[in-house]
Parts: sequence; C-alpha cells; structure tokens
Amino acid sequence: MAAPQNTIALVYDYDQTLSPNYMQDDVLFPKFGINPAQFWDKCNSLVHEQKWDGELAYMKCLLDYLGMDRVTNDMLSELGAGMQFFPGLPELFEDLPKASLRPEHHIAGIKMEHYIISSGLKALLDGSKLKPFVKEMFGCEFGEDSEGLISFPKRVISHTTKTQFLFRINKGLLRYDQDVNDHMPAEQRPIPFHNMVYVGDGPTDVPCFTVLERNGGHGIAVYNPEDPTKKSFRKCYQLCTHAKRVQHIAPADYREGSHLWLLLSQMVTEMADKIMLTRTEELDRSTVAAPKF
Repeated sequence: MAAPQNTIALVYDYDQTLSPNYMQDDVLFPKFGINPAQFWDKCNSLVHEQKWDGELAYMKCLLDYLGMDRVTNDMLSELGAGMQFFPGLPELFEDLPKASLRPEHHIAGIKMEHYIISSGLKALLDGSKLKPFVKEMFGCEFGEDSEGLISFPKRVISHTTKTQFLFRINKGLLRYDQDVNDHMPAEQRPIPFHNMVYVGDGPTDVPCFTVLERNGGHGIAVYNPEDPTKKSFRKCYQLCTHAKRVQHIAPADYREGSHLWLLLSQMVTEMADKIMLTRTEELDRSTVAAPKF
C-alpha cells in the first residue's frame, strides 16, 4: 500500500539563509575571544595550500582555538540561544502553515514540516530559538572524550553531502542508524521531492537545488538586502539568471507579506492543492461503477 504522502517539507540552509551571520561569528567567536579574520585566514590556508576539505578545515581550527577552554557540546548548545536571525524568524515556522493551508487541507491530513541542513555546528543549532519549530536539524558534530570535552569531528556535512539529507527527509529515514541507501519505492516515500522547497543562499546549495529541480521540487535563493557590497544579491542573481539553478530569488525577509513569504506561501498552497487533486484522480481511476438496471 502506498504511503499517504501528505507532508510538505520546507528545508533550509542556515548561514546567510536564516541568519545574516555565520553562526561561529555570531556567538562562538565573541565568547572565546577569537579573531574572525585570523580564524578564517587559517581555515583558508588549510584549504588552498594544503588542500583540506573546507568543513574539516574549520572544525580542526575550532578544536585548535578551543583546546584550552575545555569546551563541551552542552556549552556550545548554550551559546546557540544567542544566535540572531533574519526578520520574521522564528515566527514564520508557526505562522506560514496557518496562512497557507486551508481547512480542507487540514481535514485531508496535509501538514507542513521544517528542516535545517547546515555545514555549521549542530550543537549551536540545538540551542537556538529555532529548535522547537523544526522537525530535524542536521549539522556538523564533535565527538567527546572521556571527560566530555569536544575532541574530534564526529560528523561533517559538506555542500555535496547535504543532498544525503534531502533523501533522508524524502524517505523518512532521519536517524543515523537508518541506512539512507536502502531501496524504497517512490510510492512508499513519505515526502516526495515534489512536496519539498529548499531555501539557500549561494553556490554551496547548488547540489540541493539541483536534486529538487530535477525531481519536481522548488528552490529559492535568498540574499541579504542589507549587504552593502551586493555580493549576496549577485550570488543569487547568478544562480537564477545565468546558472539556471533556481527559478526564484528573494530578499531574506521572512515577515508576513514579504516577497519571500508570498513565494513560500503560494508554493505550499499549490502543493497542498496538488496532493488533494492527485487523491481525487486516484479515487476516480480506482472506482468501478455499479451495474445499471
């Protein structure tokens, strides 16, 4: 029997998508007196001169800088409470479903879920004000030693491995003890790609944009309208106009009535309507008329 497939998933990158700041710059560097320019210079040196993967480079640098501070994952989560977001967050997570799903959608069991896939630190996300509103958050993680101190990268999520988590959402396999490579027929997957929207800010989101674009989903590239350099806008413009990775770009303003809000709301409503139409068509095809006298 086919899965109901009545869930709509909104999936977000974090840094410069939900927040104007990198999460490390926002709360971690000020707490431990780390100079951001020096930190990122060291990361970039590992990447460009020694050919490190970018995410492993920044996690190594974090361990180097925090080595004397006896940091735990719980300490990182406490810092996450101070992370700042673009306007309209976290309110959108509760308000958008109310504005986008009509009573008949709710009666039909259609619902919306939110997910975050980030190359940032999951421990910071776990302590953030977004946590109560998000079904699952995926991010890089540190393991801990026998004293409970962060000791080594436990999990690293790069821009290419982000797509694994789209498939986890697609298949409903959110736990790491569930093998995302297990075969699952399309009709058994609880959230089809065409019921997903991915929101990101730049080239590191291209693999996720591509997966959804090829499978009937939606992508939105967002930019910081307060960026004086306009670099944030140019990244999105390139993704849309020249690279054809997304059909929509919008300022990262999540307040009700904004361009981004209207895009998300319309996409959700249309997906909900399509779910109901598909059910009606399936019922019509499977119904056999009774004999007439």
